[in-house]
Amino acid sequence: MEGVVVATNTVGAPAAGRGVLPRGPSPSAAGMAALLLTVAIWAAFALSARALSASTLLPADAALLRFGVPLLALAPALWRRRRALAAVRPGPAAKIVCGAGVPFFLAAMVGGSLTSASFVGAIVPGMVPLFVSALTAARGRGVPRGTQGAGLVLIAAGVVALVWRYAVPFDGGVMLGSGTLLVASGLWAVYTVGLREVDLDPVGSIGLLCVPSFAVVAVLVAAGVLPTGLAGADVADVALFLVVQGVGVGLCAGLLYAFAVRRLGAERSSAVGSLSPVAVVLLAVPLLGERPTAAVLLGVPLITTGVVLANRRPRSRREPEVSPDA
Repeated sequence: MEGVVVATNTVGAPAAGRGVLPRGPSPSAAGMAALLLTVAIWAAFALSARALSASTLLPADAALLRFGVPLLALAPALWRRRRALAAVRPGPAAKIVCGAGVPFFLAAMVGGSLTSASFVGAIVPGMVPLFVSALTAARGRGVPRGTQGAGLVLIAAGVVALVWRYAVPFDGGVMLGSGTLLVASGLWAVYTVGLREVDLDPVGSIGLLCVPSFAVVAVLVAAGVLPTGLAGADVADVALFLVVQGVGVGLCAGLLYAFAVRRLGAERSSAVGSLSPVAVVLLAVPLLGERPTAAVLLGVPLITTGVVLANRRPRSRREPEVSPDA
């Protein structure tokens, strides 16, 4: 159960002439800083999802790098947390493993190969607030109203604007890719909610995600279910995905996002999607040669505005500050 403390100062004022010790960053500020760094890494993830189709790597190869690198880097720390990991209840563990593990990763990679980096960057993180709100409402925590409800409507309208030109006339590849990206976004929302249900620090959360995910991919590759081309892949491709997927997404973003969720909560953390689509669209032009279509120029701003509104909360009274030790 998360505890809260009201920020008060009952100690007397400092004596005149004496310096005041500077306060460290608040939990909210630290969480927001983590989210901003996550934005940059998620933008790189969206770009790499699209770039995978033009590389010498296959989705299984990228998955092995994505889940394997964090395991190698954090192996000693994860061993020390083995009892805490074993004590996690099956329900929350399943949300984390399915929500950000192999199902999510393959859905994002396949969806990106069928659409564009702009679609990945807009749909996957942009739809998370809507899915998170749906999950929390299903658990009896209320239906978003006011600006939050309007924001969710704008998010949905933005996605419709993105895919409309491919629905009439019907483009089966892009529509299938868009649907797959929606599945990936829904899975990530499940992961976001699951992070709040486990009593693990960010390192433990990464271990809970990566250990079973790497094992599943390795077994599927060994059994021949998932093809692999890692042995004959270009060294530059391996290095790129090792840095972006393994170190960036797998290690750094995993630590930062888990930290942000613990500090800001699931709904506020999903606000990172409001910046990620814009960053992806801007970076896709020079890096991948993608030209923003009219649908992208209309849909991305709608999604961005919607995410901002969906994460605004009216305050009828002063909200308590979350304790860093909660």
